[in-house]
Amino acid sequence: MLESIHHIAIICSDYEASKTFYVDKLGLEILSETYRKDRDSYKLDLSLNGRYVIELFSFPDPPERLTRPEAAGLRHLAFTVADLDQTVKELKQKGIIAEPVRTDPGTGKRYTFFSDPDGLPLELYEA
Repeated sequence: MLESIHHIAIICSDYEASKTFYVDKLGLEILSETYRKDRDSYKLDLSLNGRYVIELFSFPDPPERLTRPEAAGLRHLAFTVADLDQTVKELKQKGIIAEPVRTDPGTGKRYTFFSDPDGLPLELYEA
């Protein structure tokens, strides 16, 4: 049966802005980058700590996300961090502003949200 999540696919509206965000600001590593001429589309495979996690796609004129974050479909993408306060500080130094830190009432763990260039909600969840 299922063993693990293989990857998450994200469609972006501005390929270069999203590539810069995920690679230069969040620190994901590029595994491969492919331009598909027949689709006028890029596909960027990204890894986190050596593990393949995100396929970043560009397509001409993709439809916008309807609402945040309660639209049907993927609600958000969450990343585990060891030190939430330090990570929020590092993101702020890169021009990325996170929401106020909250505590999950079910687990007692701290978390916050921020957005990618297309407004996709991303979560930081303290280990």
